[in-house]
Amino acid sequence: MEDKHRIYERAELGGRVGFGDRAAVVVVDFQRCFVDPSIPGGGDFSDAIEATARLLAAARSRGAPIVYTVVAYDDPVRDAGRFIEKCPTLKYAVAGSEMVELDERLGRRPDEPVVVKSFASAFFGTTVASYLTGLGVDTVILAGCTTSGCVRASAIDSMQSGFRTIVPRQCVGDIAAEPHEANLFDIDAKYGDVMDLDAVLAKLADLPGASPGG
Repeated sequence: MEDKHRIYERAELGGRVGFGDRAAVVVVDFQRCFVDPSIPGGGDFSDAIEATARLLAAARSRGAPIVYTVVAYDDPVRDAGRFIEKCPTLKYAVAGSEMVELDERLGRRPDEPVVVKSFASAFFGTTVASYLTGLGVDTVILAGCTTSGCVRASAIDSMQSGFRTIVPRQCVGDIAAEPHEANLFDIDAKYGDVMDLDAVLAKLADLPGASPGG
């Protein structure tokens, strides 16, 4: 079987989008019901959360906007549509419960908004794109879980919303290695740039800074 890298290279996939002038970090669904491995469908994303904490510290130091998303429903069975038929873990995502709280290791600050979403993408049916556009953001750095689910969907919609899309590989995770790696490969080929965290931090440091928190 021909190597996938040769196939994609021949198809001229994998071009670089790079960074623009103003970046924001969007953290997708690092909430209790998805990051607790004792919950069916949850996973241990400790390494990705710790890496994301590094990314957030760098973003704050540059005054880069930070947005979090969580999935939450008043009544998951009623409100999650067909999504819950494929992802039964959503039954735990009850609005107002501890299951939709962000992991404390992220150190979310009061001026960092949390956007509630109903489906996979951080951008579908939410205000995330308009919020970032209003702040002059042209580059979205994505972190969160899962790589093959909500991160992938968010990467596609980020690109479709006109943002340069960057995924630090250490800042995303999945419950299984194979879909994680396959989707990083595909995101990098078609929708954004998958990069090592240290390279992302270096690029972020080079961007013009706003006043921290502004």
